[in-house]
Amino acid sequence: MWGLSLKTTLTALLAAITISAAHAQSLPGGFVYLRDIDPTIIQDIRYASANNFVGRPLNGYGAGECVVKREVGMRLKAVQQELASQNLSLKMFDCYRPARASLDMVAWSQNGRETAAERRYNPKIPKTELFRLGYIASRSQHSTGAALDLTLVDLKADNSAKFDRSKAYADCTAPVEARPPEGSVDMGTGYDCTDVKGHTAARSITPEQRAWRKRLVAAMARQGFVNYSKEWWHFSLPGAGGAAYDFPIQPRRN
Repeated sequence: MWGLSLKTTLTALLAAITISAAHAQSLPGGFVYLRDIDPTIIQDIRYASANNFVGRPLNGYGAGECVVKREVGMRLKAVQQELASQNLSLKMFDCYRPARASLDMVAWSQNGRETAAERRYNPKIPKTELFRLGYIASRSQHSTGAALDLTLVDLKADNSAKFDRSKAYADCTAPVEARPPEGSVDMGTGYDCTDVKGHTAARSITPEQRAWRKRLVAAMARQGFVNYSKEWWHFSLPGAGGAAYDFPIQPRRN
């Protein structure tokens, strides 16, 4: 694959993905805005902002809204109800991902540049290797509406700190005080950290960080979600996927 030109690679990927178009506010059958299922679940859709490893909104993210298959949304609601009794909440980083966004990631990985801000997310791995090593997928399960990136929020904590694009933060493996703020519990790394420390069962984290990861995995597992071993934040619901889609994420009508 990497021996092909970028144009040829992107064309091949487009041909391999089932594309389904949708107009603004009109979701394909089976898809819903998570906010319509459970508005209490916190959302910070990072690929709709500049606060991600690319440093800008990805193609197809016209709004910071979590879109999922209805069954996925209902199970997330059940997880949230369990967490609420513990003064915790889910926080969504990514849900449905338009196929064009994955192609945008492919183009980014091959652009021949690596900025300091990008290296915060992959401090030890060249970005050209991220696909081969399984940290990013050119055909993402997110595009089926059945995969999610998320974390936990302690509702009793001070979560007011905001990301400042102009600030020189430490990389994603640094102590939580030095990393970009995410308004969530300390899982040992930041979101989208392509490092062995970001692997769910990593040994190089503290007992408290490991306990938070186990708590998240267990809560999600009770509703049938499966964690991806290389990313503590990534979960999918087996059997709920299907074809990949490419409709853009548009603002939800109130």
